Amino acid sequence: MFIYYVFSSFGQMRTCKVTSTKERRFTDVTYKVIIKGMTSCEERDILNGITGAVNPGEVLALMGPSGSGKTTLLNLLGGRLIQSTVSGSITYNDQPYSKFLKSRIGFVTQDDVLFPHLTVKETLTYAARLRLPKVLTRQQKEKRAVDVIYELGLERCQDTMIGGSFVRGVSGGERKRVCIGNEIIINPSLLFLDEPTSGLDSTTALRTIQTLQDIAEVGKTVITTIHQPSSRLFHKFDKLILLGKGSLLYFGKASEAIVYFSSIGCSPLIAMNPAEFLLDLANGNLTDISVPSELEDKVQMENSETETGNGKPPPAVVHEYLVEAYESRVADTEKKKLMAPLPLDEELKSKVSSSKRQWGASWWQQYCILFCRGIKERKHDYFSWLRITQVLSTAIILGLLWWQSDSKTIRGRQDQAGLLFFIAVFWGFFPVFTAIFTFPQERAMLGKERAADMYRLSAYFLARTTSDLPLDLILPVLFLLVVYFMAGLKLSASHFFLSMLTVFLCIVAAQGLGLAIGATLMDLKRATTLASVTVMTFMLAGGYFVKKVPVFISWIRYMSFNYHTYKLLLKVQYQDIMPTINGIKTDSGLKEVGALVAMIFGYRFLAYLSLRKMQLHCEA
Repeated sequence: MFIYYVFSSFGQMRTCKVTSTKERRFTDVTYKVIIKGMTSCEERDILNGITGAVNPGEVLALMGPSGSGKTTLLNLLGGRLIQSTVSGSITYNDQPYSKFLKSRIGFVTQDDVLFPHLTVKETLTYAARLRLPKVLTRQQKEKRAVDVIYELGLERCQDTMIGGSFVRGVSGGERKRVCIGNEIIINPSLLFLDEPTSGLDSTTALRTIQTLQDIAEVGKTVITTIHQPSSRLFHKFDKLILLGKGSLLYFGKASEAIVYFSSIGCSPLIAMNPAEFLLDLANGNLTDISVPSELEDKVQMENSETETGNGKPPPAVVHEYLVEAYESRVADTEKKKLMAPLPLDEELKSKVSSSKRQWGASWWQQYCILFCRGIKERKHDYFSWLRITQVLSTAIILGLLWWQSDSKTIRGRQDQAGLLFFIAVFWGFFPVFTAIFTFPQERAMLGKERAADMYRLSAYFLARTTSDLPLDLILPVLFLLVVYFMAGLKLSASHFFLSMLTVFLCIVAAQGLGLAIGATLMDLKRATTLASVTVMTFMLAGGYFVKKVPVFISWIRYMSFNYHTYKLLLKVQYQDIMPTINGIKTDSGLKEVGALVAMIFGYRFLAYLSLRKMQLHCEA
């Protein structure tokens, strides 16, 4: 069992029509999944021996009812689903699938995975800078992004934000074209799309399919799943694969599908959309469709109870007939056509079989691009009026409650200690529950971009975590400017900046904990539950509520960033006044700084390992 893909050329920027005779082939594709129960495992067939071929310049449509295996087949052909339960091998130019090909194939997922706060032009420019070959300059890459914008008719909305659930942006059809642009920007030889017309009106859907046809006409191969196209859309396809319950019911020219089914006795009795006719057949529904004489004889021989009330055979019988008809009349002929070897260039063979990834940018360039993209995307969330109001209102309330507190008396110092502990808790709690959402929310984007080898995981992780730091510093500065002087803490530049540095260390350490929890669990409900328990434990062990902790559980205190932040804030304010304040010694503070620094790097390293493990699991 084999799957063949043959690419005519790789990575060449061309706009003229390519004349290539090399075919994309796949033969006897079979895929199974193992469903694990409480006591046993069940093996279920998803695809059963799918065979087909598509040439450069053609659009191949994968059709079938829901659950027929369209998306699974598309993922297999695109190299996105590589598991041991796939029988046979996947080859490109008679060579097995390699990492080299990941960055040479365009794959548009069904969901529009885009950053909502980036504009259309920014989205495509960042994709071009990350994916196009290193030999191109930045200006050439940016020009390619502009060319794609005009090629897809997006010039009118190029400076409009993509938008999302809570952000107004471009229309659904424009979003889909941006997703397509993200993939064709590398000029792929093979473009895969998963239901590109879902959720679009008929006119927008037609425009999208016309775009795919235009892409194919310049020598590309386009393979797309389609659910229920209109008749105008159906006639845009060159070839068609019709699936039913994972089996192949038809492969050939889309224009000849009705002729084939009429030849086996299944003809439409009324004028209808060809796509509706084919989907009815794939579902085993023969309403307004003639019943083949062979099928009528077979049904009559069986028990009359197997017939439906309208005299039509049951769907299972229709499905079995269609599968047998295709296998007996067409399948063997098609397989023989695909057995002929393809004349291939040795240099091209060696490129395809190469296991070496080809990155579009160096590690440092990837980091810089992702860093800039991260700041542009998240600055809107960080500086939203809701967040600014939350922080400033809290600061004002604290300033009023501790208005010009006196640090010269014991009672005044105890009051100020309560304020300092609240600052340690607030800037420990706030970043944890912000950072928890980071990786679960970007999981789809990370999976999509890593599947295309846009960047290294290490470059993404470092850029994602460091791009937050400049933004994380601004609100705490505003917070302390209000609280520090309203509460009457030590009016000294050194004391203020040391307090600011302490709070910043707490924020970065707490953020690391949130990143680690989110990356490890990748489930927001479980992550927030674990974070709530952890933050509450750290707060209780922070040194303000309990002065003497039992020995057997005292280790929790040293894991609490609230405890270390609280001690440092006390040291900054009172070290030159008294050695002990509120039961805590104000020593040199080096241990506390060392502990916070260790948390900053330790939690982030754990988060990176969790992402790496998730990535390896996805690739397995």
